[in-house]
Amino acid sequence: MGARIGIIGAGQVGAAAGYLLSATPGISQIVLVDQNEARAAGEAADIGHAAAFGTAARVSEGDYADLAGASVVVITAGASLKPGQTRLELLQQNLKMTDTIIGQVLKVAPDAVLLFATNPVDVMPSIAVHRYGLPPGRAIGTGCSLDSIRFRDRLADYLGVAAPSIHAYVLGEHGDSSVPHWSSAQIAGMPVTDFAAQLGRPIDAAMQAQIAEEVRTSAYRIKAGKGVSNFGIGGCIARLVKAIVADEQSVFAVSTCMPELLGVRDTCVSLPHLIGARGASAPFMPRLNAEETEALRASAALLSSTIADGLQSLQKA
Repeated sequence: MGARIGIIGAGQVGAAAGYLLSATPGISQIVLVDQNEARAAGEAADIGHAAAFGTAARVSEGDYADLAGASVVVITAGASLKPGQTRLELLQQNLKMTDTIIGQVLKVAPDAVLLFATNPVDVMPSIAVHRYGLPPGRAIGTGCSLDSIRFRDRLADYLGVAAPSIHAYVLGEHGDSSVPHWSSAQIAGMPVTDFAAQLGRPIDAAMQAQIAEEVRTSAYRIKAGKGVSNFGIGGCIARLVKAIVADEQSVFAVSTCMPELLGVRDTCVSLPHLIGARGASAPFMPRLNAEETEALRASAALLSSTIADGLQSLQKA
């Protein structure tokens, strides 16, 4: 018997994640929960028909009670990013709703790992940790796992190298203060800049800045073209859930709550973690150069302030 996975929110992101999870080994049941029950039922039927071509996963719509026994509950519900809007500007729109969802989920699935894709994704885990007492490793934001893939994809395109051969991460906020970790990026066991120079495709400071900006603004450009960014984050969710269900102990740059980082108290940023059946490990702090250290500290401080404001507003509600 495989794992049961819950998805809260049957919109574009939830449906994309559900479709990909339906073809993921080790998963036998996917439950879509949405306040629009007809939408959830329609998406569940459509995904289920696709799954029937090659997998045994059963896809259904349901309510919170149907999440009992779920290994992972993915939370995607909420207002989506509009053109020109930052992820942090979504805070007040999505904060109270996410708080309510967490409470409902934990009543029926108290042992589930919660995986947050609702923006601002680096703030939402703090609600589960500080208001509901979840261990930090069981309240995970997708964070910069998608940014890291976009970073590798952009490097792969520029260098003509397969993306899986590139080891590179983006740290910090999943947003405008994200920090590409250039100093540790490697291909073939050497710094990516050395590899690029030997290849005849040098990556100087200007090219680094260009690539970083393209990675940082990827979602904005996608949404400007098609109105929504759903397949990338859907793939990210499916990959993280697979790592949890299979207890892979694979490394991903996800966001979890931290009591302190670089002198900043009570923040939630993306750092490398091991992902397995119990959720995320404690974060691993990679070696940073001086510029990266200051950028990560600034990102952590921005999120610390935003988290404090968000938690305070929930206490007043």
